[in-house]
Amino acid sequence: MSDNTSYTTEEVAQLLKISKLKVYDLIKKGELSSYRVGKQMRVDASDLEMYKQQSRGIGRQASMLASAQAPIQSAPPAHNQALPGGFRSSVRDIVITGQDISLDIIAQHLEKFSPSLRPLRSYAGSLDSLISMYRGESDIVSTHLLDGDSGEYNIPYIRKLLVGSSFLVVRLLGRAAGLYVQKGNPKGLHAWKDLGQPGLRLVNRERGSGARVLLDEQLRLNSVNGTNIDGYSTEEISHLTVAGKIARGEADVGVGNEKAARMVEGVDFIPLIQEKYDLVMLKRPENREWISAVLEICRSKALHNELGSLYGYDLSETGNIIYET
Repeated sequence: MSDNTSYTTEEVAQLLKISKLKVYDLIKKGELSSYRVGKQMRVDASDLEMYKQQSRGIGRQASMLASAQAPIQSAPPAHNQALPGGFRSSVRDIVITGQDISLDIIAQHLEKFSPSLRPLRSYAGSLDSLISMYRGESDIVSTHLLDGDSGEYNIPYIRKLLVGSSFLVVRLLGRAAGLYVQKGNPKGLHAWKDLGQPGLRLVNRERGSGARVLLDEQLRLNSVNGTNIDGYSTEEISHLTVAGKIARGEADVGVGNEKAARMVEGVDFIPLIQEKYDLVMLKRPENREWISAVLEICRSKALHNELGSLYGYDLSETGNIIYET
């Protein structure tokens, strides 16, 4: 294989004929080297080949050991270890999908909360996160998707995408969303309808992100044709990169949350909506225990204190069950 070749986690899973979750587990445990390009994990061909060679070596050693010691019964696998008194300790991987830093904090709390849980982080936009849950690739997903017709966040999308499933929606936080503009707002942008102003240069978010859905819904409601806006097809994968392009004068306007705007010098923020950022979990018998853990963490003083130290989060409803089926 060429040293310049790299693979996505999906491609690695196909090549090794294992699940994508198993690939995340190998990366988490340091058995497979990886690196991030944007929101995507990549694995170099040389690192994949090294893992395969190591696995073959371990397999041969295990086979030789089994032959030498037969008929002694092999020990239980590491993820299901026997404990005194006949009890077993099972480690459960929990894939948390979404982009906000609050999810990384929850993952840390969840790992501390129970040694039997191993949080794995996956980064995707709101719509793609829900699709990953529908496909069985995620256990906890975050979403902030506005339904323009009802003015409601998240529930209309969740009900359509997870039709036939029993699920729980928990409020994580609220945050202001709106327009990023150049310092001093030279274009005089104050409302969604102002995006129809001739000559504007837009920098957009990727399809499936909450910010992209918000923009497209507001353009629709205000009868603005997005394809007529210069830069509508220019996509970036984070609030920070959108704000950065505006700060450098490469665009006039973009959509994002207030927190990112405050991290980039040379950008002003025009708040236009208070978006709802929610967690979604499937209600299955095998999920009951860790869902209780997530609810307890979301309602804990420790999490509120940590999130409260970050600017721009409304935590007044954090931990509330918004909807369930």
